[in-house]
Amino acid sequence: MITTLDENIALVLIDLQKSIVQLPLAHPVDKVLENSARLLATFREAKQPVAIVNVNPAGSAAFKTRKDSIPTGGSVPGADFLEIAPEIKVEEGDIRITKRQWGAFYQTGLHDELQKRGITQIVLAGIATSIGVEGTARSANEFGYNIAFASDAMTDMFADAHTNSFKYIFPRLGEIGTTDEIIARLSE
Repeated sequence: MITTLDENIALVLIDLQKSIVQLPLAHPVDKVLENSARLLATFREAKQPVAIVNVNPAGSAAFKTRKDSIPTGGSVPGADFLEIAPEIKVEEGDIRITKRQWGAFYQTGLHDELQKRGITQIVLAGIATSIGVEGTARSANEFGYNIAFASDAMTDMFADAHTNSFKYIFPRLGEIGTTDEIIARLSE
């Protein structure tokens, strides 16, 4: 439950890229995109900052290490891999971050951009719950940000991974609420 939202708050949308929203996902992606777009519109109306994050693993040391699972199947991403889904309208003035790791803070300018704006809390949404969103949340917690998770504006490739994040990880990092709850609090 969202108890309060800080005055200095930003929305951070994770990896809502054309190629990622087309993956087989645990929840209907249309609803995730719809709720993310509603949050985006509300934050803009409230004149609060928005950070739109995409992932480009090309050249990342983390993606060169040995793993039991290769998420992309080793295939080369298409030309539109980095493009944000059309439902998420990117505007001039948005904070644009391209990450090369799971989390949006590591070796990006996200923390600096948020600090320049005096941000003390972030609302997180996007794909994948247990990877990009959780990785970003863990770092946000280490930086001391209050975090609100938009529960119906994110999904994962695996339902059990999504559930694990919400059941065991997110309650230790922040507060969880629906898009409607967050919009109501932001409008207070």
